[in-house]
Amino acid sequence: MNKKVNTLFFILGATAFNILIAVISFLLLTILYARFLMDRIPESGRSWGFALIFISSIAISFMVYRAVLKFLLTKIDIEKYFDPIFTRKNIKK
Repeated sequence: MNKKVNTLFFILGATAFNILIAVISFLLLTILYARFLMDRIPESGRSWGFALIFISSIAISFMVYRAVLKFLLTKIDIEKYFDPIFTRKNIKK
């Protein structure tokens, strides 16, 4: 495989990983909310809990994604395996 295919697979895999982490964190936070906090909050305020869970799951997936990506970047030589997505165009005057 060449560098462009490696880059494409990396982007697709990273996107799938990010979505998977978001879904897992959403489900986990929803289960924790339903088990421990649902009975203590009045019905008029329960929808705010789910909105907060949704935003929190996105934030958690972003933090986990950044941590895993930082770890991978220390272990993998980027220039050896991946092609840059955006390159500078040589502008001659």
